[in-house]
Amino acid sequence: MLLKAVDTVDLIAPEGFKKNYYEAGKPLIIKNLAKEWPAYHKWNWDYFKAIVGDKKVGIYNNTKSDAYTPINRADDYTTFGEYVDMISKGPAGWRIFLFNIFDHAPQLTHDFEWPDELMKGFVKRFPMLFVGGASSITHMHFDIDMSHILHTQFVGKKRVLLFPYEEQHKLYRKPYEVLSLADFSHYYQQNGTPDYSKFPALKLARGYEVILEHGDTLFMPAGYWHHMEYLDSGFAMSLRALQSSITGKLKGAWNLIGMRNIDTLMKKTAPKWWYDYKKEKLITAAKKELEEAGV
Repeated sequence: MLLKAVDTVDLIAPEGFKKNYYEAGKPLIIKNLAKEWPAYHKWNWDYFKAIVGDKKVGIYNNTKSDAYTPINRADDYTTFGEYVDMISKGPAGWRIFLFNIFDHAPQLTHDFEWPDELMKGFVKRFPMLFVGGASSITHMHFDIDMSHILHTQFVGKKRVLLFPYEEQHKLYRKPYEVLSLADFSHYYQQNGTPDYSKFPALKLARGYEVILEHGDTLFMPAGYWHHMEYLDSGFAMSLRALQSSITGKLKGAWNLIGMRNIDTLMKKTAPKWWYDYKKEKLITAAKKELEEAGV
């Protein structure tokens, strides 16, 4: 993989953001966007436990999906308070995915501001909390609705790997899914993945790498691939904004309504055949990338 650092600024003027990052489809770290929000100082484990500790949440382990894995089905369930107690005891490879804490505690929406000056189209009904224990992993994927994301880290650190959507075949994207067949777990360690002998096109993939810390806001353009590993137990909030173009909106709608339903149906009716079919297609696409690069 060919990785470089993400551009980082303390703050940025709306004009510069729109020209150099939003319209250019380039990620950015904004260090101080969230530091004036009450949430920056107020949000912590104890506070969240006090207001939503009794709420039931789905939790997800580090196992990558296979031919039989339904999309977004939780691996287990617990209360938010019990989950926080578990991950506070040490490394725990469990995370909470798309928890709309604001449905249960709408007063939290007063603790941050929507940065409408940076971009339009925020889906203000759906700010989302992402929570993980140290060592938990969000495997390589892109967001199915193709929204732009502002992802702010509040507690803990996590390592993030990013690739433009156009790198999908080098990343071995599974057809009709938003996931990569390759495993990027602990990719930065000597004995980590990915396995270049099994996935040689990964060597050509051009992307970015960053470690998010408390208060950092990551702008991820629509369709960006991302892989996240929690270095500490922590949580972050994502604010989503629909693409301004009709084409972008239609692509997200197709992914949600058409692509996902087709994949779910085939996983139920012919999972092994469907998995093998998709694997053959993605290997062919990756080989084409290698041939075009003269490798």
